[in-house]
Order: sequence, then structure tokens, then C-alpha cells
Amino acid sequence: MSVLNVLKFEKSDSQQFLDARGPRFGAAITTALLALLLITESWVLLSFIFTAFALGAFFGPKATPYALIFSKLIKPRLKGQAPLEDVRPPHFAQVVGFIFLILASTAYLLDIPALFMIAVGGALAAAFLNAAFNYCLGCELYLLLARFRSWISRSKSLENSYNLPSL
Repeated sequence: MSVLNVLKFEKSDSQQFLDARGPRFGAAITTALLALLLITESWVLLSFIFTAFALGAFFGPKATPYALIFSKLIKPRLKGQAPLEDVRPPHFAQVVGFIFLILASTAYLLDIPALFMIAVGGALAAAFLNAAFNYCLGCELYLLLARFRSWISRSKSLENSYNLPSL
């Protein structure tokens, strides 16, 4: 699933699911790394986090290094049935995180420390909400935008339901 497919909010015949505990694990690691980035302002750490979000944005949340760690080391040790969730909202959240990291990287390269702190702080707040409270801000934004798009398309179909001839 590509970035553009996620942004189109389209349903696919082959709906993909993922273990819902994986993104929360990734958010915990991301929270720690982003907090460390705010303290150190390390370009190496920034580039690693940027790359992780780029992988998640372009190839889906299952392609991130945190998902690999979760699937190989953590998931085999967990007991019980894995709660599954649709992959589209976490994928969209990765896209949103990637946008924040693009902004942070640009601010870092242009030496704008206030914008850097704001962008990293925004990503940190979202990651913390997911890690600590299982509240994925990007996922909720995806669902809100999908509902809005559905509402728009429904109102357009009502306008076209009169079957008036084109003039």
C-alpha cells in the first residue's frame, strides 16, 4: 500500500491487518528517541528517526525497524490472541509523523532551532499519547478525514440524484 493509496481513503479488496500492540511498541521507542533528540539535537539520531518514519510512510508500519524488533523479539513472547487492526490508520499516522520529521529536518538544516523544537515536540507528543494511553493521534485524524470525505461524497451524490440533463 503506497502513501497515495492511504491518502485516497479507498477501501481495497485485500484489506490488511496488523497486531495492534506493534504500533504502540514502536511509539514507545519513538518517544524515547524523540526525547533524546530534543536533548542532544544529534543529526545522526535525527536521520535515523527520519529514515524510520520514511519507511513507515512509504512502505507501511510493518516496514519500520521497530516493527521488525516487535515481530522477531517481542511478539513471540506474548500470550493470547493478538488484537488486529486495519493497517490504514497507522500507515496514515506514519505519513503524518514523516511530515513532522521533514519539517524538523528542514529546520535543523536551516538552523531554525525554534521550529526544530516545535516539530520534534509535536511528534513527541503524538508518540507519547500512543505509547502511554494507546491514543493514536494520526489514526484518529485518518478516521476523521475518512468520515469527512464520506460525508462530502454522500452530499455530492444527493445533488446528482435529480438526474437533470447536463446543460
